Amino acid sequence: MAALIRKKSRLTEDESLLANTRRIADLVADKKAKDIKAYDLRGLTIMADVFVICTATSEPQMKAVYNAVREGMREIGVAPLNTEGTYSGEWLLMDFGSVLFHIFRPESREFYDLDGLWGDAPRIPLELEE
Repeated sequence: MAALIRKKSRLTEDESLLANTRRIADLVADKKAKDIKAYDLRGLTIMADVFVICTATSEPQMKAVYNAVREGMREIGVAPLNTEGTYSGEWLLMDFGSVLFHIFRPESREFYDLDGLWGDAPRIPLELEE
């Protein structure tokens, strides 16, 4: 799938994908989201190359995380192709083409268990500060 970085760059497609994945993770971490993980799904599914998953514990935090990612990616010329869910719901999804970004409330993350479903996929090291 096409890399997400839209500005002219000398990065390879893999480097662009990793840079965008880490950017999303950094933006999410800045809003204090919990349990941030990224899975490399290349070769495992055609729906995306990467899943980034995090947990938000309240409606205001879901809104803050969503807005931070939307604005932070827009700054580098990347807009979501589609979004699903609401701030008051249990799950928000942002589709960036190669990267699907999921924001879960704790109960929904446990129920849908994407971590378990894709747990055999390689994890992408995010290098987040603890």
